[in-house]
Amino acid sequence: MNWFRHAFALDPPGPAEPTDAERPIVDRVCLAIVRRHLTVPALAFLEMSRPLNSVAAQAIHFFSPVLSALVTGDEHRRFAEFLDRRGSIDYLCRRIEQLEQKAQSIEAARSEDVVAQSPQQRESQA
Repeated sequence: MNWFRHAFALDPPGPAEPTDAERPIVDRVCLAIVRRHLTVPALAFLEMSRPLNSVAAQAIHFFSPVLSALVTGDEHRRFAEFLDRRGSIDYLCRRIEQLEQKAQSIEAARSEDVVAQSPQQRESQA
């Protein structure tokens, strides 16, 4: 009867933590979103597609022959396995928000440094 209970088991609620092999891949995707200043559209898309994360994971598995020509290794398979977990969208949203806050604080520090410089220093750097 244990197999029957396992057939209907659900992942625990809350964000799904990626494994050590999945973490660099997930971080690379999140960093690419933040670098391109697509945080707001990405978060909106992720929130809207929350019920479809398993479908997206299956689509990645389906297109794996094509993706293997574009991506080296089996990173697409690992990302699909992460997406297939119930709390993966929560983790992605949380991680993108963390990276966005970090990028904004770095940008604010840079702008404060520029404002603090004298006009002669700004001209010498240009």
